[in-house]
Amino acid sequence: MQFTEKRNVNRWVIIGISFVIVVAIIWQTYVFFNIFKAEERAKMELWADSQRTINNADLETQDISLPSKIIQENQTIPIILVQNDSIVGHLNIGDSLSEPSIETLDAYLQTFKKENESIKMEIGSGTFQYLYYGNSKLLNQLKYYPIALLTIIFLFGLVVYNFYRSTKMATQNKLWAGMAKETAHQIGTPLSSLIGWIEIMKADNVDETTVTEIEKDVVRLQTIADRFSKIGSEPVLEVRDIVAETKSSYDYLQSRFSNISFTFKAPDKAIPVSFNPILHSWTIENLVKNAIDAMRGRGKLEVRISEDQKFVKIQVCDSGKGISKSQFKKVFEPGFTTKKRGWGLGLSLTKRIVEDYHKGRIKVLNSEINRGTIMQVSLPKIK
Repeated sequence: MQFTEKRNVNRWVIIGISFVIVVAIIWQTYVFFNIFKAEERAKMELWADSQRTINNADLETQDISLPSKIIQENQTIPIILVQNDSIVGHLNIGDSLSEPSIETLDAYLQTFKKENESIKMEIGSGTFQYLYYGNSKLLNQLKYYPIALLTIIFLFGLVVYNFYRSTKMATQNKLWAGMAKETAHQIGTPLSSLIGWIEIMKADNVDETTVTEIEKDVVRLQTIADRFSKIGSEPVLEVRDIVAETKSSYDYLQSRFSNISFTFKAPDKAIPVSFNPILHSWTIENLVKNAIDAMRGRGKLEVRISEDQKFVKIQVCDSGKGISKSQFKKVFEPGFTTKKRGWGLGLSLTKRIVEDYHKGRIKVLNSEINRGTIMQVSLPKIK
């Protein structure tokens, strides 16, 4: 408990420090922006003074080399000169090969009016021009710098979060795999004892039907223990008849649910597929039990097997309550369940068995509320 609380405190400390760093960067960028903006304002005032000097200079007696040099050195800041509400000159707008149109200059002028305050220049007795200027490319780039920086920080945080989440999930998977293997190991001891008791029952001439049914349940328990022991390990795939293996799982489940009307349809031939029999049995059992839960223990259930050129398709159809289309993908997420009791792991495990171990596909083929659902498993055929 203390470890968890300390970890949460550390997490909030890191978040707080990150927030302070981001705010500091944005503030520093804002300060730089204002410094550069003030420097550009000073340059434009100097440019305006130079232009005023040239306009009012006596060209025969006065040296204007310095004002001319100041004017020529401005290669970055766009300028528009306005006199009597008309544009009389511009600089650093458009390219040198073509003259910008009046509409373009008007658009720039409206932008400049929003960006910076104009500078008033007297070019003669009672005659004035107004200098409007925009931000240089450097200033505009600096304006978008915080956005780019925040984007980078966000992406970095996303990578860290995904790494943390994947690490946490990997740890949880190892924990679940360890618990599953330990469960399989613990089940093994009473199973051995049950097998011994069955042999005693046979020796005592107990009713053969009773002993046979108990044997089936013990074999099923052995199968379940074998399933759990395989969690976290790469299963061994075998080429077997998918129809016969599916029918075997179907028959066992049919004998255990008397209130369900079972139907099995499949091609009257063997269809060889590479799969793990124990995990495939688990897949069929999960789908069938999930369908029975959806029907609340009463209804019609049909298992169908068909094939096309690439896949063998196994469909489990029920007459249950159905699910909405928005939940077609959610039903395979760990922890998702519509039952009051349950961990929501059955279909998640089934999806992992089908897609990760057998390279197949599983999906909700169709479902209608209060009419039923069709789940479909597609396994690749042997080429």
